[in-house]
Amino acid sequence: MNLTPISVKLDIGNGRIVTIETGKMARQADGAVTVRLGDCILLATVVANKEPKPGQSFFPLTVDYQEKFASAGRIPGSFFKREGKLSDYEVLISRLIDRALRPLFPDDYLCEVQVLVTLISSDAEVLPDALACLAASAALAVSDVPIQEIISEVRVGRVEGEMVINPTRSQMEKADMDFIIGATAKNIMMVEGESKECSEEDLIKAIEVAHTAIQAQVKAQEELRQLAGATAKREYEKPHTNEELKAKIAAFAQERIHQVAKSAMGKHERTDAFHQIGEELETFLNVDELPEEDQPLVGKYLHSLEKEVVRNMILDESVRLDGRSLDQVRPLNMEVDLLPSPHGCALFTRGETQSLTTVTLGTPDDELLIESAATSKYSKFILHYNFPPFSTGEVKPMRGPGRREVGHGNLAMRSLKQMMPGSEYAYTVRVVSDILESNGSSSMATVCAGSLALMDASVPLPKHVSGVAMGLISRASDGKWAVLTDILGDEDHLGDMDFKVTGTRDGITGIQMDIKVDGLSMDVMRQALAQALRGRLHILEAMYATLPAPRPEPKPHAPRMEKLIIDREYIGAVIGPGGKVIQEIQRETGTTINIEEVGETGEVSIFSAQKESLDKALVWIKGIVAVPEVGEVYESTVKSVMPYGAFVEFLPGKQGLLHISEVSWKRLENMEGVLSEGEKVKVKLVGTDPKTGKFKLSRRVLMPKPEGYVERPERPERGDRPDRGDRGDRGDRGDRFGGGGRPPRGGGDRGDNRDRGPRPPRPEHDAPAQFIGDDE
Repeated sequence: MNLTPISVKLDIGNGRIVTIETGKMARQADGAVTVRLGDCILLATVVANKEPKPGQSFFPLTVDYQEKFASAGRIPGSFFKREGKLSDYEVLISRLIDRALRPLFPDDYLCEVQVLVTLISSDAEVLPDALACLAASAALAVSDVPIQEIISEVRVGRVEGEMVINPTRSQMEKADMDFIIGATAKNIMMVEGESKECSEEDLIKAIEVAHTAIQAQVKAQEELRQLAGATAKREYEKPHTNEELKAKIAAFAQERIHQVAKSAMGKHERTDAFHQIGEELETFLNVDELPEEDQPLVGKYLHSLEKEVVRNMILDESVRLDGRSLDQVRPLNMEVDLLPSPHGCALFTRGETQSLTTVTLGTPDDELLIESAATSKYSKFILHYNFPPFSTGEVKPMRGPGRREVGHGNLAMRSLKQMMPGSEYAYTVRVVSDILESNGSSSMATVCAGSLALMDASVPLPKHVSGVAMGLISRASDGKWAVLTDILGDEDHLGDMDFKVTGTRDGITGIQMDIKVDGLSMDVMRQALAQALRGRLHILEAMYATLPAPRPEPKPHAPRMEKLIIDREYIGAVIGPGGKVIQEIQRETGTTINIEEVGETGEVSIFSAQKESLDKALVWIKGIVAVPEVGEVYESTVKSVMPYGAFVEFLPGKQGLLHISEVSWKRLENMEGVLSEGEKVKVKLVGTDPKTGKFKLSRRVLMPKPEGYVERPERPERGDRPDRGDRGDRGDRGDRFGGGGRPPRGGGDRGDNRDRGPRPPRPEHDAPAQFIGDDE
């Protein structure tokens, strides 16, 4: 048994080495490789059937990316403690690989192909999604599956102004651009990513930097294929063709198709008209009399003819299916606040595409947990996209969100996320886009409707975000091409590029591009970006006219929120022992309170549907963390009443004595009937004891002084007693009895001529007493 691997190494910059290896694992697959960077290792396999299924008319490619939790030394958190269906994160990476690989296969290749990419070892600093397509392409490269070219993908992040290839997780936290680009050695195939309002030229630069890195990765895969000896590709059965039948169909239907295409019909009317041509063609050809192998070709050739006619009409006549000019956006209609119960909503209609989008404001308890093998994090911004079958007039089973829904929702989420407020905004925000009509770029309608709905919900977006989908029609025979703004569904289907661009007035926030043909020059790219900018600005003007800024307050039924920043040392006081204090505040005020430690501070978020409850909780917490100030007036609560005064709580957790002399200007003999426990009393903090720190409170200073009131003289402090002068010798205090000094105690006359007799003896244990004036 020979398990000696064949490998090549690739330096991707800064001393980071990528190793691509084959021949050791999964040897029964048609192609298998491992790709390693640091401790991150991906296993990619490809298996293709030798024959297509009978009657197969499309290319069945399946791409799945999965992360094993064991790769990071973790056990899955699900009930079954095993990996289940692909997460949204894994679906998104699967789509990145699929969209880049699909154009590599020949148009007439219909055998089923399955590509599996698995993370088997994780590195905390390596992002595996940037390596997944490299692994999949390398597995195809060392196999005999018939691909036409080798590709790869890289991530480009702009970190502190520098373009970095496949940056680390730590670097990405500081990046303001994040794009994944897929390409062959010659052509760009796929772009997807987000940015904080980058310019069109910034995007072009990122693509150029990525393409240079991809060319080196393609070269490494070619070297690996040579070393593995996998240079020949398998032969496959070509589908049956009939050129004579194809010419007959063109002669009958071409002009009919052209008349329908340039009539500017609506989507359903145009579909019905094309269907009518198909029925007439079947009658003309007498389909039932055709050879069995030719019968499926009728629909295939007719569809190809429709595509060719429409493409030529756009290129030669500059006429589109709905009659618009090449750079014209369809009619727009926008409405906000049309539903009474959601916290924010918008209905956005562009031509025959319509999105009803709602916004819900929640607390931090509603945050979404996003788990991968290497990370577990919470997201406060959630966007879900739904595409029901009625939106296209179809009948289909409802089976939950598919890969298309996940991908479209993610693009809209990444685009809007750039304008969302930071950690100072404590709400968890969920946006839901329900597509009610679809004829071209419902994901871009979601971006526009989402921006309007967020502002309707009072989310403080600094700017609106809009999006537009661009298309490309090109003809290889003469090199002619045209860029289309705001493409229809049919134009997307028959075109060569689907290019979605989102952004504000000041820059791009999101992008997704798929190329279906070889060759996309930078001239075409610049033209598409410039045209997309004009379309985006046109839509933004209508959005600002509908709702120019976020509403100042949430809807009356939306939860109110206040955020308070406190010193970290007060977090324990707000929570209390065993959570006693915070639970009491929530119970008494009906609010929801979350506390998070951030650096040297604590972030206290208070939520309530009632403003009064919110204010009550806010005052309560402010009282806990407040530092009492001399001269301030406080609303206090009597906690206990004593004969000499009352103990009152003037701030949460802070009590002081309201002395009986400070209760009223009237002299009080006792506190009976004056104050009662639980009574609310306004007091003023007049000072603190410098030695004990006890608070001195007064109620009477807040009352009007009675007319004619005379202040009692204040007693001097003990430390301020007047000096008594020199007392002289202790034995001689002067004549206190009229002269002669104090008489001796032995029986002299003390003024009352009493004879007290001899002093009784003291107990033996007593120390001798010292009396002032005794002569010793």
